[in-house]
Formats: sequence, C-alpha cells, structure tokens
Amino acid sequence: MPPLRKPPTGQANRDTQHDRRTELVRDMIARENAHSDAKTAKLRALRLAKEAEDLAAGPAPVAVKPRRAPAKTAKTAKTAKKS
Repeated sequence: MPPLRKPPTGQANRDTQHDRRTELVRDMIARENAHSDAKTAKLRALRLAKEAEDLAAGPAPVAVKPRRAPAKTAKTAKTAKKS
C-alpha cells in the first residue's frame, strides 16, 4: 500500500486554494461570455433576416397624422355647459 500523502499546509495550501478559486472564476466568466456571444450572434442574425425581409417587401407606407381638433378655450367650455 502506498504511503498516504498529507494535504499541503500553511502558505502552500492557501496558494493552491487561491489558484483553484481563481481558475473556477475564470472558467465561469468564460462560460458567461460564450453564452452572451452566442445570444448576440443569434439576435444579430434574426435582425439581419428581418431587415432583408423588410427590404424585399418594399418601402413602408408613410403614415399620415390625423389633424387635431382645435383646443377649447375656457370661455367656450363655460358656454358649452350652459346650453
């Protein structure tokens, strides 16, 4: 049977733990960045496809704003209530 190895103690143990934690955090950040990049690429592809579809459909019709009714003045509003 091989002799049992003692876990590192003191400064060596702290350095090892620090290195492990640092590596875990870097891996987590890399995964999040990859996920974000994939999401961005997907949304960009959807946007470009929509823009191409809109270009193929032709120019959008220009909407005409309806005219607003003239604003009632305070004098007109009082006269309207009396009638």
